[in-house]
Amino acid sequence: MPNFELHSHKQIIKHREVVDDDWSVLKLVEDGTPETVEVPAGKIIVPLKVWLAQREQLLGRAARKELGIWFASDELANTVKDDLDKFAVVAVDFPKFSDGRGYSIAYNLRKRLGYQGELRAIGDVLRDQLFQMYRCGFNAYATRQDRNIHDALKGLTVFSETYQAAVDTPLPLFRRHERGALPEHSDVGAGI
Repeated sequence: MPNFELHSHKQIIKHREVVDDDWSVLKLVEDGTPETVEVPAGKIIVPLKVWLAQREQLLGRAARKELGIWFASDELANTVKDDLDKFAVVAVDFPKFSDGRGYSIAYNLRKRLGYQGELRAIGDVLRDQLFQMYRCGFNAYATRQDRNIHDALKGLTVFSETYQAAVDTPLPLFRRHERGALPEHSDVGAGI
């Protein structure tokens, strides 16, 4: 009996489109250990702990762009700062809807570590989260399979304008808005 489970989605949202997905996410089962799990063939996204334990054995697969990693919500992005360019996909797990630590991981990957590749949200990913996930740097989403992915896609367009600065918009609205001069004969500011 294998000491892991493979989770896959037929489709994900990537770059604001629903696309077919050929990646599987490897999750350890109770008796599985990062050192002993045998990573199966194919495009696999492994837990950070497996990468750290088997880095030397997995380097070749990473070079062929057949390997990605995923972070649990309690892991730090800078753990693999020197290896980020090796992965075709970096994913962040949201174990439950209310756990927001994944947003910080995504922000750190994009802004502090400069990761430019596919950054995927996995786990308990729902429509209501997509817009904020995008603002933090995600560009791919494996939404919960019990929900309609086409409906979830609408979550990326719920707001037409944002006020705060974020990964997607580095300047806040007041810095993006061009302010014009007041007309010559304006009473504004004249104390009238």
